[in-house]
Amino acid sequence: VQLVESGGGLVQAGGSLSLSCVASGGDFSRNSMGWYRQAPGKQREAVATIRSGGVTNYADSVKGRLTISRDNAKNTMFLQMNSLKPEDTAVYYCAAVQIAPGKYVYWGQGTQVTVTS
Repeated sequence: VQLVESGGGLVQAGGSLSLSCVASGGDFSRNSMGWYRQAPGKQREAVATIRSGGVTNYADSVKGRLTISRDNAKNTMFLQMNSLKPEDTAVYYCAAVQIAPGKYVYWGQGTQVTVTS
């Protein structure tokens, strides 16, 4: 099983980025998936999660700016990030198969998002 993120990069404040996470080696259509992030010197935090049926949940800090979605047929999850802020700078990880709050079986390697002011 492998999760591969892509789409990170450098963007100015107010800009947008779109992250993708492609899952291979398994069918995750019936499992919850999520995006997490970790900034330097900080603990990893949940950004957004999405259940198999499409129910979503967001951290308060990103509500209205970031949108999580998934394409079960393609085993792919997305994170559309708009109105980015410097405090969104972090390594973003995708995760699949939730077994407990914040705990997932599979994790990607992460993709760097840097937002400049």
